[in-house]
Amino acid sequence: MKAIVFEQYGGPEVLAIRELPVPEPGSDQIRIQVKAFGVNRAESHMRAGHFGEVSHISGIECVGLVDADPSGKLRRGQTVAAVVGGLGRSLPGSYAEYTCVPASNVFALDTQLGWAQLAAIPESYATAWSALFDNMALEPRHTVVIRGGTSALGQAAIAIAVDYGATVFATTRRKDRIGLLEDLGATRVFIDDGALARQIQGIDGVLDIVGNAVLRDSVRMIRKNGTLCEVGFMGGMEPVEHFNPLLDLPSGVNLRFYGTAFVLGTPEFPLSDIPMQRIVEKISAGAYRTKPSRVFPFDAIQEAHRLMESDQAAGKIVVTV
Repeated sequence: MKAIVFEQYGGPEVLAIRELPVPEPGSDQIRIQVKAFGVNRAESHMRAGHFGEVSHISGIECVGLVDADPSGKLRRGQTVAAVVGGLGRSLPGSYAEYTCVPASNVFALDTQLGWAQLAAIPESYATAWSALFDNMALEPRHTVVIRGGTSALGQAAIAIAVDYGATVFATTRRKDRIGLLEDLGATRVFIDDGALARQIQGIDGVLDIVGNAVLRDSVRMIRKNGTLCEVGFMGGMEPVEHFNPLLDLPSGVNLRFYGTAFVLGTPEFPLSDIPMQRIVEKISAGAYRTKPSRVFPFDAIQEAHRLMESDQAAGKIVVTV
């Protein structure tokens, strides 16, 4: 099979296509014939060596067809989506024609969506759903800020929250993307200068995709008993310097974190908590307006990574296999 590998850490130029044997699934794994996969920030950090020792086949999600299921629960040729469960870190990832995924991290799907559109869904929507409903206990009466709204995860979160009836404020660093966020249903859009608490006060929660760089500012927007859920690090992975909870956290505000790559598919965070089939149906019906911002062929993976790192994609980058 063809696989995209990196044999040393570095920039997009280290990604190369190699011929490798088709992997054999373990008893608790499903082998998937990969049809398309989303490109994620985590994969650029893995490739660069920021996450330590990882698999040299990256990729934390994919969509495709069941090729083998030793348990016999899924039929060969069934459409599935897979999300993390060690993909790209402890296990060879989805940047390949075939990948083996823990059965606990595979969604069986019934859909007519094309592969490229389907590949824009799994990681972004699984993360957004879990963060909004499990960590933030979203209610239709809530007003929430999606900080980093033009990212693929941000757009998924806006779609879910607006459809659920919540009032959504979204942020972007670029004025030319205000219309995109308004079209997705954001009631207000703010240009993020890193100090939005001067403009936003008393809201129910912040879904923060920018991360540590704005943590102190984000928590100051939230009412008592409201929640900040940090789910990304678009602003960089540096820690919050001299962070002191007693001084930096307003009394009564909840600070939470959700990391799909670490917990999704575990007994505490089972896939059954995420209605992926219903999410796919809502996208098919147009209730969630989701499609890739760019689609690349398999042999253009370096170009896909360069676009992701340029911050110009304004949505999900997808690679077809």
